[in-house]
Amino acid sequence: MPELPDIEAYLVALRERVVGRRLAAMRLRSPFLLRTVTPPASAFTGRTLQDVSRLGKRIVFAFGAEHFAVVHLMVAGRFQWKPLKGDAFAAVPGRNGLAAFDFEAAGSLLLTEASKKKRARLHLVEGATNLAEHNPGGVEALGMTEANFIARLRARNHTLKRALTDPRIFSGIGNAYSDEILFDARLPPTRWTSRLSDDDLSRLYASTQRVLTEWSDRLIDEAKARWPKKVTAFRPEMNVHGRYGKPCNVCGAPIQRIRFADNETNYCAACQNGGKLLADRGLSRLLKGDWPKTLEQLEQMKEARKNG
Repeated sequence: MPELPDIEAYLVALRERVVGRRLAAMRLRSPFLLRTVTPPASAFTGRTLQDVSRLGKRIVFAFGAEHFAVVHLMVAGRFQWKPLKGDAFAAVPGRNGLAAFDFEAAGSLLLTEASKKKRARLHLVEGATNLAEHNPGGVEALGMTEANFIARLRARNHTLKRALTDPRIFSGIGNAYSDEILFDARLPPTRWTSRLSDDDLSRLYASTQRVLTEWSDRLIDEAKARWPKKVTAFRPEMNVHGRYGKPCNVCGAPIQRIRFADNETNYCAACQNGGKLLADRGLSRLLKGDWPKTLEQLEQMKEARKNG
């Protein structure tokens, strides 16, 4: 799912191409995309796009007369930009296409979703009050003071992974960048916020600022040069996310994972948890007493299986 750095890159690319342009048409192909009844899509035709912004992991298109189009890309939703060719706007892709937003004298912003599960959402909203209903309530971690960041974490007792990814606590942080933040802070994802020392909290604050800033700057620079075509949560430059089984860039130990439903948390047991493995909710329950507690035990188990 696109997160804060990815959305910020999209915003840079969108501002360059469509802000200040009039919407010629909004073409909706998928019946699952639009989640609101009023105002109708036709009410946006002819309105000028005044700005684009981020609301958590949602992209808000602000048109004249307080008309807003709120897009939540979810897991597999992506934008494609097709410049105008002559007088013709680009066709909506037949297989994965959900919608097209045609802008006069510019081109078409295509919304696609490469998944059989159609989860991407479009809400059409009139009025700032109604727009506020789409705000989950999380604060922007970037730029907030260390004291406010710590107060936010201490307000509720959650695991670090949940605290960072809860949209009601922090805005725009998801599975991928929470993994990277926790690795940078050398903290395990399952530690409870109530058990963090003052040093842990300061380190987590610094890591949050550093990781989000570095990735946002990197992706924004790329978006200034070209349209962000490869928006993904799995990037080769990442330290742990999406790197299960690969050697840690710092210590060389294999990256581990915790699976829960459709989500996978990646971490380095050596760097983040003193070499101790964290319980996988599925596999550890299956193996029970045979579940390895350390990296050494895990390697011994693998060696035993290899030798029959």
